[in-house]
Amino acid sequence: MRILFVDLEREWRGGQSQAFLTVRGLRDRGHEAELLATRNSPLAQRTAQEGIPVHQVSRFGLRAWAASAMRRLTAEGRFDLVHLNEPHTVTAAWIAGVHTRLPLLFSRRIGFPLQKNRVSRLRYRTIERFLPNCNDVARSLMEAGIAPERMTVVYEGVELPPRMTPEMRLSARKHWGVKEDEFLFGCTSVFVPEKGQRHLIEALLQVREKSPRTRLLLAGDGRCRAELESLTRHLGQNEAVIFAGFVENVDQVYTALDAYVFPSEIEGTGTALQAAMAWGLPCVSTARGGLNEIVENKRTAIVVEPEPKEFAQAMIRLLGDEGLRKGLGEAGRREIEKRLSVEQMVDNTIRVYEDVLSKWRAR
Repeated sequence: MRILFVDLEREWRGGQSQAFLTVRGLRDRGHEAELLATRNSPLAQRTAQEGIPVHQVSRFGLRAWAASAMRRLTAEGRFDLVHLNEPHTVTAAWIAGVHTRLPLLFSRRIGFPLQKNRVSRLRYRTIERFLPNCNDVARSLMEAGIAPERMTVVYEGVELPPRMTPEMRLSARKHWGVKEDEFLFGCTSVFVPEKGQRHLIEALLQVREKSPRTRLLLAGDGRCRAELESLTRHLGQNEAVIFAGFVENVDQVYTALDAYVFPSEIEGTGTALQAAMAWGLPCVSTARGGLNEIVENKRTAIVVEPEPKEFAQAMIRLLGDEGLRKGLGEAGRREIEKRLSVEQMVDNTIRVYEDVLSKWRAR
């Protein structure tokens, strides 16, 4: 198959990670996959570094330039279908009239309802198949009027890393300035209100009353960073909280941690959480959105509400129970290997492509 994958986001988030892994996985399986992306975006750069063809469009007048590029690329007869990875791409494809030539597939990752104005309805009518990343998102699509036969759930996947060694852990902790006798919690996520990092900072204050050698590493960036840093100073936690910023080699975060905490208030399936599980880290997570399809309380994670007191209690519980930490970590890694790996995500995506193409060609 020949696939044009389109993503116009300028930042690197979970959706862009899935785009990169999908395009690479398709090519590893012998399919011809190319990417259309924003010029100099992290996704464009990482994909190009893999030797994968990338068509880059200007950040200014982004959707218009993307529509022009899609019109040109799909008119050449080089592709069998177009996979749209985020909402901006739907608008660009609609403007370009791509749906009149090729089937459009659209990945949907969050349970916010689709807009119901006339323009939105026209745009989404062009989609041949929606790919929600969990049943929760599928329900939101149905509530917006999308027929069940127009969607197929494809869970997101992460790579299963090697088992963490003491040497890997020591090197990563040295990088972040964390001592061996300190217990390090961590979270990797963009800094926006719905990701809930403020709950962790407030929880840490309670945790350190019982265990002063506890620290928190927050990897990521975003519009809430200054607010979170201010909260940290206000609570007197400057020395305890590490603001790592955007980390390109995120493995250096996971391998430094003793446990992972994920306080998201609105979420699809949380690939950052899945990655922590893949590393065998014991996790504390909410079950908001599609997360209740990823973690099971007391088996693969401790599940709590996004609230400082509940996170503090769960973190203190992990601190004092090495057996619980080991059990949750092992169960989480098995869960990723069993049903949430990159290989399964790519294979399931290919099956959807094949189904869409067979129906399209039969018309």
